[in-house]
Amino acid sequence: MTNQEKHNELPPKTCTIDRLVTMPSDVQKVIDGKKTATRRNGRYADVGEIMELEGKIFIVDRVYSQSLGELTDEHAVQEGFSNVEEYKQSILSYHPGMPWLPQMRVWVHEFRPVQD
Repeated sequence: MTNQEKHNELPPKTCTIDRLVTMPSDVQKVIDGKKTATRRNGRYADVGEIMELEGKIFIVDRVYSQSLGELTDEHAVQEGFSNVEEYKQSILSYHPGMPWLPQMRVWVHEFRPVQD
């Protein structure tokens, strides 16, 4: 399956890529290579789309849906955390009152730096 075919299977984006990583601490984690994925409640990017953070360029490699209950410590490391519990507490601190529901689905956006 080509990237275009995969792209055609995805629903329309709900936001733009410039809103994918916005928290200053997360931006720094991406720049430092400690964060290689972002989970959002909507789809913010297409595969192959370019994200620029502080003059550095990153490309989106994968976009897929995942439930919160499927998260592993490995996924949390992609997000720049040590484990799922640390990631969960961080997310809940950003969204006071939001429940953490294992069946809730999010969009995973995996990216990597573009080498010059």
